[in-house]
Amino acid sequence: MAKNLTLTMDEDVLRAARKIALDRETSVNQMVRDYLSQVVRAQDGQQAALRELKRIFRTSPYRIGKRTWTRDELHDRR
Repeated sequence: MAKNLTLTMDEDVLRAARKIALDRETSVNQMVRDYLSQVVRAQDGQQAALRELKRIFRTSPYRIGKRTWTRDELHDRR
């Protein structure tokens, strides 16, 4: 079910957005919908990737031993 959303923006930004929408043969409304959909998909993808990474770490048969170096040793430039 679609819901209405009211946005307030600077007049200059809206004017520029309308020109871009016209060039793209779309509407500012559609551009906003597309942008927000893209943000949600990206967030969902990041969360899915993080869940998968955590699963891999949990189920991996490999264990990392105790750290034997210090940060200073790691960045020592001899």
